[in-house]
Amino acid sequence: MTDTPNVRAQAPLAPGMRPRPSGVEIGSVICGLFAFITLAIWGFTAWPFPWSIVAGIGAPVLAIAVWALFVSPRAVLAVHPFVRAIVELFVYAAATVAWWSMGQALIGLVFAIVAVTFGALNGRRRLA
Repeated sequence: MTDTPNVRAQAPLAPGMRPRPSGVEIGSVICGLFAFITLAIWGFTAWPFPWSIVAGIGAPVLAIAVWALFVSPRAVLAVHPFVRAIVELFVYAAATVAWWSMGQALIGLVFAIVAVTFGALNGRRRLA
């Protein structure tokens, strides 16, 4: 009995219930939302008027579609975890390049470091 201190039995989850999200999962979601918002800001500010509407709506919609196909928890296409990680990195890289092209290299660099860190931690958790 003394071999397992501080261990509690957990009741199984009810059907249809999911476990609570961890801090890493929440951080990863925030990074994804920040990337999509960044692409919208970039599209609306980096292009002249008629194209700003197309780029401001099209860039985040394209990124969300790619994310939904490969990276989301209920992805349409089941791919190898490394392909999933590369697609996620492409979305983060697009947001980083968008910040750099808007002249905000520091924001892009900080976002890249934070997003890749959360992505790596979340991917490591998924593989475990």
